[in-house]
Amino acid sequence: MEKIEIKKENILAAYATAREAGADSTMKVLEQLFGAETFKPRDITDRIKTFDDALDELGECHPMVVQYNEIFNSFLEGTAAYNSCDIVAYLKLRIICAALNEGWEPQFTEDEWRYYPYLWLYTKDEIDRMSEDERKEIVLFGGYAAHGAHAGFASASSSYAPSYTYAYFGSRLCLKSDTLAVYCGRQFADLWADFYLIRKKVGTTDQNDR
Repeated sequence: MEKIEIKKENILAAYATAREAGADSTMKVLEQLFGAETFKPRDITDRIKTFDDALDELGECHPMVVQYNEIFNSFLEGTAAYNSCDIVAYLKLRIICAALNEGWEPQFTEDEWRYYPYLWLYTKDEIDRMSEDERKEIVLFGGYAAHGAHAGFASASSSYAPSYTYAYFGSRLCLKSDTLAVYCGRQFADLWADFYLIRKKVGTTDQNDR
């Protein structure tokens, strides 16, 4: 029997062509022949572009995904969705961070580094003074930030108890590298805005908008 040599780059090219053409049946055949993992992008930032990508990466049985579905389906209806946008954002962001970390979890050892997106808020006047190139690096949102924005991810302080402690950054949103932190902050800027900022309803105004 004559052997036929098939190069991996040709298989990947065929899969990419089928995906662009929306040929799901061809994609499934290729996945059955060569395994679905063959066509999975190696770089996690290529695989996780949306929240749905993160859900697929973790799988429906992952505890965070299960909790998200239970909470989301239980109370986020009508006006509750507006009042709970920060909660929804947190539930989504921890799923996204878990997917980007690919199984890594912080151990909080002395020599361990952990990273997170640090987002800066500008006033309208500050933006007006920026150059065109500087403006390309920012994302515009409507809303305002009060004391909660000081905390970063989350704030938990205990001033009048047996101990005096501060916890400024939530471990669920830590990332294993600075590259992932930058990517997460930029790719999912809308979710970070929902988490950090108090969104205003249409028709309201505030001189301290940031």
